[in-house]
Amino acid sequence: QVQLVESGGGLVQAGGSLRLSCAASGRTFSSYGRGWFRQPPGKGGEFVAAIIWSGGYTYYANSVKGRFTISRDNAKNTVYLRMNSLKPEDTAVYYCAADYHNPHIATDNRGYDYWGQGTQVTVSS
Repeated sequence: QVQLVESGGGLVQAGGSLRLSCAASGRTFSSYGRGWFRQPPGKGGEFVAAIIWSGGYTYYANSVKGRFTISRDNAKNTVYLRMNSLKPEDTAVYYCAADYHNPHIATDNRGYDYWGQGTQVTVSS
């Protein structure tokens, strides 16, 4: 079993920045990849960014490309999402996910095995 714990959410003004963290515990080996998804209020979930643990290859949704950066710390088994130039439409609950069975980038939530509890990000205009 794997536990994922997100942190770093909060309230920020438009144009501001936040950094989300997602720490994993429970397994002695790293996942193939990690992803961030979000669910805006009243809407379905959507892919945000993903990273391949070995090699660090990253992939982003068009809506966040150039503003968000996903990164990892192998020693801490933690993935980060740095969010710059935040917009009100970035308001959502952000979830991290870990993939232990697919060695490729996954942009669909079915490609992930474990999920965190979510952290709220609210961007005011």
